[in-house]
Amino acid sequence: MSNKYYITTPIYYVNDKPHIGHAYTSVATDFIARFMTLKGYDVRFQTGTDEHGLKIQKAAEAKKIEPIELCNQNSQIFRDLTVSLNLSNNDFIRTTEERHIDGASYLWKRLYERNQIYLGEYTGWYSISDETFYNEKDLVKQNDGSFKTVTGGPVEWITEKSYFFKLSEWSNKLLDLYSSNPNFISPASKRNEVIKFVESGLNDLSVSRTSFKWGIKTPTDESHIMYVWLDALTCYANGINYLNENEHGMKEYWNNVVHIVGKDILRHHAVYWPAFLLAAELDLPKKIFAHGWWTNEGRKISKSLGNVIDPIEIINNYGLDQFRYFLLREVPFGNDGDFSKNALINRINSDLVNDLGNLCQRSLAMIEKRLDSTIPQITKKGNEEIFLDKSCEELLMKGSNLVNEFKIHDYIRLVWEYIGKVNKYFNDNKPWELEKNDNEKFLNVLAVTVDQIKNIAIFIHPIMPDASIKILQILGISKSKLLFENMKAINLYGNKLSRVNHLFNRVQS
Repeated sequence: MSNKYYITTPIYYVNDKPHIGHAYTSVATDFIARFMTLKGYDVRFQTGTDEHGLKIQKAAEAKKIEPIELCNQNSQIFRDLTVSLNLSNNDFIRTTEERHIDGASYLWKRLYERNQIYLGEYTGWYSISDETFYNEKDLVKQNDGSFKTVTGGPVEWITEKSYFFKLSEWSNKLLDLYSSNPNFISPASKRNEVIKFVESGLNDLSVSRTSFKWGIKTPTDESHIMYVWLDALTCYANGINYLNENEHGMKEYWNNVVHIVGKDILRHHAVYWPAFLLAAELDLPKKIFAHGWWTNEGRKISKSLGNVIDPIEIINNYGLDQFRYFLLREVPFGNDGDFSKNALINRINSDLVNDLGNLCQRSLAMIEKRLDSTIPQITKKGNEEIFLDKSCEELLMKGSNLVNEFKIHDYIRLVWEYIGKVNKYFNDNKPWELEKNDNEKFLNVLAVTVDQIKNIAIFIHPIMPDASIKILQILGISKSKLLFENMKAINLYGNKLSRVNHLFNRVQS
């Protein structure tokens, strides 16, 4: 079995600034990437930007600059976001890069050579905001007789020469794929939506445009620009050089690739993308997971309402790890979620300050003050200590299963139950009293507590990497030891604590 693991965010469209949806997708993907790394996998984590299409061309024209200049400016904002969110990605791909253009062109040629693409004329509805062609049945009719997308975006009726992909020929193959591999699309509710869409009948898909010039020229006809979604989706393969003339690249990663996407672009990833690959006789991704949308204080987020949530502002005001924890903890992954500053503050003060922060502060400060910062040795393990060890083992097993099922929210819940058990052990044994009458047990309780905090630091790493590393540094543990398999082997006896400071600060509501 290969230890390669490949996970991707969508490539974010550079027509606007990043918002909470971008941050959520990226942080969730980062969580999975870090967790798999802790399990010992060789992980590739890719994100990036989608930079072609009519929207970009029009936005550049409005600013009286060249499209590539606009793309360079806006792509950098998204690249900066990867730093602000402390993402562990080892690739950032842009659709304006040569490696991507080469790969997209190669996929087009494979489809063309296999008679999967033909020239025709497109007449129908097109959404500039979504860069998507729509059947009328998939649109919402307005009172004035016009149509809009389900998200409220305008559509226009267009007629132009276009190359078509024979999507209609792949309905049965797609349904067979979903049936034989029920985990290909998650969660189950979204899988069912995709199946219903395909069962309703697929039309051939327009995959080129002639009405604008900002994009990849089709390699078989330079008068046409490649449809932005045929162009963009290939970035996942191009990041590992899978689509090239020799069909080599890092294929081991492709055999274990997971795409994390928002539910609004699930159809493109779960229908169009596998159809392209099947038609090109190329391997499919392992899994596609669609998460939900966020609202702001119960209201739909939109520019017109002026309630778009800036992730950088939240990070600056409340802290990065605090923001990451809230995003991952507040809502089950796959469901819609609501952002509330009060909910964020409650999570910080309750879960982070009271539960985790106080546990670390009280126990480590006691070692710092009473034992000259030297971690004592575990000398005895009774029922209480054995219970904690078993709880750790159980968390590792159950937590791994939950993450394999993308139940991030439940994983964090189990981690906090474990933190609660360690807190209870510390409070029940009252080391501040043991110091006066039972020095041996006093030392043992502190040693056991710190050993469990070491485990906690590793468990929380995918959630809050900064806090995790801070705890490990205080304990004198190298980042190179940051693997689940090292948990038991790490011996803290005799380590000198570095200066103990509060992990999290209480926030006033």
